[in-house]
Amino acid sequence: MPKIVGAETLAPDINKIVVEAPQIASKASAGQFVVLRVDEQGERIPLTIFDWDSGEGTIDLVFLKVGTSTQKLGRLKAGDTLADILGPLGKPFPVKKYGKIACVGGGLGIPAIHPIARAMRQAGNEVVSVVGARTRQLMILSDEMSCASDSLLMCSDDGSCGVKGFVTNVLTDVLDDLDLVVAVGPVKMMEAVAELTRNKADTIVSLNPVMVDGTGMCGACRVKVGGQVKFACVDGPDFNAHQVDFKELWNKNNQYVESERHSMKCWGRGND
Repeated sequence: MPKIVGAETLAPDINKIVVEAPQIASKASAGQFVVLRVDEQGERIPLTIFDWDSGEGTIDLVFLKVGTSTQKLGRLKAGDTLADILGPLGKPFPVKKYGKIACVGGGLGIPAIHPIARAMRQAGNEVVSVVGARTRQLMILSDEMSCASDSLLMCSDDGSCGVKGFVTNVLTDVLDDLDLVVAVGPVKMMEAVAELTRNKADTIVSLNPVMVDGTGMCGACRVKVGGQVKFACVDGPDFNAHQVDFKELWNKNNQYVESERHSMKCWGRGND
C-alpha cells in the first residue's frame, strides 16, 4: 500500500502530501496526474502531480479539502497509507521552445501550473507566471513558482497579495508579446483567459472534469473540444482553450453538487 512520508497544511483547507510511489516518480512528466483512493470504500480522486523525485521515489500532491473523500485524505499523516494509487495518467504537456509564454494559475491551479512552468523554462522559454487567489491567506507555493519562472506576477481578489483583481487583469498587461498562454484553475477563470486571448495568442488549458477510472473506460470525463467529444483523462488533460465548450464543462462539474453535500452530511454525523 502506498505510504505517505510527508504531510503539511499550505493554507486553510489546502494540504500537501508526499507519497512513496517509485514507479510513478520514475515516469512522471509535467501535466500528468494520478488517481488515488484513501480506503477500499472511497471514491477515486484525480490529482495533478505537483512535483516528483525519481531518486527518492516520491511524488508530491496538493489538494483542497472540499468533499468527503478529500476531507478523509486531509486527515492522513506521515506513516499512514493509501488504499491504492494509479499513474502517471494523461498526456504529458507538450514542452518545447515556444518563445515567451505566460503560465497562469488560479487557486488550486497553481500546483498544476508549477511543473509546466518549470519544464517550459528548462526548455529555454521565457516564462512569465501569473498566479491569483482570493486572499493572501490562500496564496500558495509562491516561492516555488518564483523559482520556476523568469518573473512572477501575483494578484488577489481583495488586494491583500499583489495586484487587486483577477489573473485576466494582470495577463492583459503582458499579452501583446506572448507566444503562448497556459492556464490552469477554476473553469470560469480558464474561460475568461480563453476569451481574453482569442485572436491574440495561442492558449492551452488543463481541463478538470469529473473523473472516475482515469483510463478512458468509464467515459465520465467527456468534454467537447472543437465540436468533438474528447476524454480528458486520455486525450488530455491539455486542450486548445479556444476550442473548449466551457459551458458544458461547467454543467458537468456541477451535476454532483447535491450528492456531495449529502455525502458530507452523512460523513459528518459519523465523525461528530
